[in-house]
Amino acid sequence: MPAEWERHEATWLSWPKDPLTFPPDIIGRVEEIYVEMIEALQQGERLDLLVNDLKTEDHVGSMLSSKKNVSFHQIQCQDVWMRDYGPIFIKKKNGERAATKWIFNAWGGKYDELLRDNDTGMKICRKSGDPIFEPGIILEGGSIDVDGAGTCLTTSQCLLNRNRNPGLDKEQISGYLRNYLGVTNLIWLGEGISGDDTDGHVDDIARFVGPGKAICMVEGDSRDGNHAALKKNYETLQGARLADGSSIEVIPIRMPNKILDEDGKRLPASYANFYIGNEAVLLPIFGGKNDDAAISTLSEIFPGRNVVGINCTELVYGFGGIHCVTQQEPVSGQSALQ
Repeated sequence: MPAEWERHEATWLSWPKDPLTFPPDIIGRVEEIYVEMIEALQQGERLDLLVNDLKTEDHVGSMLSSKKNVSFHQIQCQDVWMRDYGPIFIKKKNGERAATKWIFNAWGGKYDELLRDNDTGMKICRKSGDPIFEPGIILEGGSIDVDGAGTCLTTSQCLLNRNRNPGLDKEQISGYLRNYLGVTNLIWLGEGISGDDTDGHVDDIARFVGPGKAICMVEGDSRDGNHAALKKNYETLQGARLADGSSIEVIPIRMPNKILDEDGKRLPASYANFYIGNEAVLLPIFGGKNDDAAISTLSEIFPGRNVVGINCTELVYGFGGIHCVTQQEPVSGQSALQ
């Protein structure tokens, strides 16, 4: 599995439509967030966008200032979480690409109406035209992050959760990641952030951002519910080693301000849920005091890319962020965009 910063052929997205995820009073702003994402990415890569019908396609087209590099696919789906139900693409050293399709069970069977998106993921695999490999176990893309050189970040809270693959132990799950994603070295972090209904997806905690380099979220307020878990994860990452035995440069990023829903429940807002495009990095921000520092840190990490801060307060209402709704398709062989 290539690292996210390696060259993409395309980014896959699904246009928001589920009223249970985004009620009528916020869906308009969520659509605007999608427009911001598309317009930031389309200069550097193709956008493959799922829409349910021609009416939606026309609606989206009317919102975009340009449809350059935007390809519409009328593939029925329930919700937007492309990272978790879509394919995970892999490559051989000669550039030949394939798709791996893991089982999506709506994060441990939490949302019955979203189970149908497991089929959506397979439709995307077939649309790509790549060879398809099916491991036959449950895995979401947001639960792992790779450096493209054999090392994978994940959490024991998610991958070892009994609501995913109760018949598999740590060693067996590691074997699947090795056989299907080329992962030879796993770094197991612990608990995820408060409000995360995915049981601790790593893309809200820590991410690889370059060879030998990772960011990790931290919480300075010892009274905050995220403080202890993030401190432990940060220390684990500092002591970890890459596949070649070298240490990792760990860059801390302070968590955003606390975001609550109308019932006072905490939502999983995190700067770690960014997406690395060919020419832009899309960073979720939330209108708080730590936004500017997060933008500055990522701008230093990615000097050749434009770091675009997008206010995702309404997107995180659906319990996800920018990384959750995107999935990269790496280039296969020689690409016109390479």
